[in-house]
Amino acid sequence: MIITRRAFTAALSLAGLAALVGVSPLRLITDALADSAADVAKPQSLPDMALGPKDASVTITEYASMTCPHCAAFNENVFPKIKSAYIDTNKIRYVFREFPLDIKAAAGSMLSRCIAKDDAAKYFAVTDLLFRQQSDWVMKNTTETLTRIGKQAGLSQSQVETCLKDQALLDKIVADQKFASDVLKVNSTPTFFINGEMIKGETSFEEFDKRIKALLKS
Repeated sequence: MIITRRAFTAALSLAGLAALVGVSPLRLITDALADSAADVAKPQSLPDMALGPKDASVTITEYASMTCPHCAAFNENVFPKIKSAYIDTNKIRYVFREFPLDIKAAAGSMLSRCIAKDDAAKYFAVTDLLFRQQSDWVMKNTTETLTRIGKQAGLSQSQVETCLKDQALLDKIVADQKFASDVLKVNSTPTFFINGEMIKGETSFEEFDKRIKALLKS
């Protein structure tokens, strides 16, 4: 699903965003691996938000939607183990990319970008907070909760509202989503690429651990 300007603008009114709870279906496309790791490696419209050394021999790239419950579960149960074992020890690089499945997910991603600016660590922290409070801002009180999170991070209410109406930022998120869909064949979340190899769905730490260790040895 590629988010349209009209739908987003309508939904971002305070009443419209708070009332919107539906998830639009994704366009069905054939599963396929990326043509090469290079297609996955290069950022498109937005700079990558990444943790770990740029020259790491192993890079994991995650495509996630802020409203995806499987993404939230992965963030809570698996990502901390990967971070502790491999990111904090500078063994791998981890890239997080937005693939919003609905209007609210796009709003959450925009807020993370506005709060973090170029600070990847802050971006991951805000994204973690949004995942952990997913039930609050996705199913109810969307505008109020996003505004509160923005204020906690130092933004004023007007800055939050300006962020969520930033058409240029939305256009870049949509462009990156389209590239992921058309070129990398991402059609669900979470989707991961380990050195260019696609893994779909909520995957266990043990599976990541096995694959990472094999690549580090090679």
